[in-house]
This record gives sequence, structure tokens and C-alpha cells, in this order.
Amino acid sequence: MQTLSQDTTFKTTDSGISWFDIHPPDPALTLNNISALNENTIWVVSDVPTFGGVFRTTNGGANWQRQLNLFGQNPNSIYMYNRDIGFISNVTQLYKTTNSGENWTQIPGGPFTDIYFADSLMGWKVNAPSSVIRKTNDGGLNWLNQSMPQGGNVLVSQILRFSNVNKDTIWAVGGTSRSPIRGILYRTTNQGENWSYQLPDINIIIDVYRFVNFIDKNNGWALNDFVNSGIHTKVGGDSTFYTGIIQTSTELPKQFELKQNYPNPFNPRTVIPYKIKSLSNVQLIAYDILGKETQRLVDQFQQAGEYEVDFIGKYEASGVYFYRIEVEDNKSGKIFSETKRMMLLK
Repeated sequence: MQTLSQDTTFKTTDSGISWFDIHPPDPALTLNNISALNENTIWVVSDVPTFGGVFRTTNGGANWQRQLNLFGQNPNSIYMYNRDIGFISNVTQLYKTTNSGENWTQIPGGPFTDIYFADSLMGWKVNAPSSVIRKTNDGGLNWLNQSMPQGGNVLVSQILRFSNVNKDTIWAVGGTSRSPIRGILYRTTNQGENWSYQLPDINIIIDVYRFVNFIDKNNGWALNDFVNSGIHTKVGGDSTFYTGIIQTSTELPKQFELKQNYPNPFNPRTVIPYKIKSLSNVQLIAYDILGKETQRLVDQFQQAGEYEVDFIGKYEASGVYFYRIEVEDNKSGKIFSETKRMMLLK
């Protein structure tokens, strides 16, 4: 196991109980990132112009070989999937090697701050902060955007880091909820096609998580290093997952419609369906029994279609709530509004 400070590489042979530094490629270099294949074969990168680049050791750091120098565009990130296949990036470009770093070829897709490959073809990467994670099924030749949940109770929809349990299940962090302000943990169980999120049920408030690591489906950690606070789960986190706003159908409805939430009564999550017949500015707001706004669920332009949005009652008091939709038709300018009642029971 190995880790990295700003300009020194450290090594441990006793599971982290003690550490010793090993010779860097050049004492004057700032090292940005590291990828270790085993105790002997290690790659590091430095974005220092002229003297930086990609460096590899095959004897545990006793000697280093510079494999690539891009001068003013030297890389700041590196990931080696195995002894032959790996990726580096600078602030704008992505490169791949298939021969242990001896040669690097620029490929499309842009830079990364976090990356993982489940096999030689299927992988994900993110250039944080971003509202999307990018997936490839052909070893990085083509990349598809996969979006994090947006709208509803999501205040900031972004991903900073992610952790694969396997090729299907991925956890990610970086987002923030709206009511109350809390860090979000994202999860997908279908390779990133659909994402949901949970709000960790903890006493302290952490407004965003910046690192995440899951070793299996139940055991994981998330951390905000700025405030030195984090969380740990042994059961896969909270049992309730939310989706934000999702479009359930692209068929063109004949009219605007606000449907009854389900389940009702509910605790802690309920889903509010609605229909938009044309491009419109949509506001959907939840109020308590006194008429005070509790959650602004939708506040954006939306294309025609059928939608669902979560109402999160986890931090609300038991009782009657109302939700009201107001839609301004982009073509006619007419306003559609409707209000319905729901019950939170704890």
C-alpha cells in the first residue's frame, strides 16, 4: 500500500502502521498523482513544465524512468488498470497506454480527476466538479454522459468522487440537499444508467462529502476533509433512496395535470406525479398546514411529458401538507394551477 504527499512518495509494508519515504524521480518536482500496480511497479505524474511528466519505477522506487514529457502540458492525473493499460490527463487532454506506459496516445473524452475501469473496456471517469459521470464501453474511445439526480430536494447536483463496488454498483459524492442542507450520497445499481441518492441519518451536519470508498455493498465511508468529518456504514447506508425529478414518459399529454402523491399517508418519502403538455415554466411547491413553504420541488422550464418528483419528509414534522403546481404555458402564456393534500405520519 502506498500514498502520496505533495512532493514525496511514502511506502508501507505493515498495513500502514509505519511509513518511510522512497526516492522521488527528482527532489525538486511536485508530484500530483500516483498509481501502484504492486510493491515494485509504480507510476507517478508531475505537471511541472519541462521537468515533469510520467515516471515509472519497477524496483519499488529505487530508480525511476521518465516515460513521457509533454512540457507545458504535463499530466496531473494517472490511473493504471493493469500492467499494460492506463490513462493520464492534463487540464484538457486524455491519453491512453497499452504497453505499460512506453507509448501514450491521445484519445477523446477530456481530463479526469477520478477514474475506474471494471474491465479493459468498461470504465467511468469524472472531471470534478461535474453534474455528470462519463462511461465508456470501448476502452475510452467513446464516452457517454450519465447525469446525477437533479431538482426536487437537490440543491447542488454534482459529483466529486466515486467508488465502484462492482461493474453494476457505484457510490458517488459531491452533491448537497436543499431541505435541510446536507451532503448527498449517490448510488447506481445498473452501471450508471439510473442514479438515486440518500441523506445520511446522522446528528452532525456535513454539507458536502468529498471522498467516498465502499469495499462491498454494505461497508463504506464518506468524508469531508475540509472539516475532518465523515461517516461509516455497515449496512449500505440509509434504507430510503430518492430520485429527484425524473421524466417517466415522453408522450405528449393532452393537458396539464397534477396527480395525487403516492403513497399517501407516507413516511418518509412520497412521489408526486404531474403532466406537462408543452414547454413550460413549472413551479411545484410544498407547504405546511399554516401555508409556509417547506420545499420547492420544481422551479424550472420543462419539456412536454410526464414527470415525478420526490417529497422528503425525513426532516419534517408529522401532519398535513399541501403541494401546489403553477405552470406558465410557453406558447399561450396562460397559467395552470392546482393544489392537493398529503399526509406525513411518523
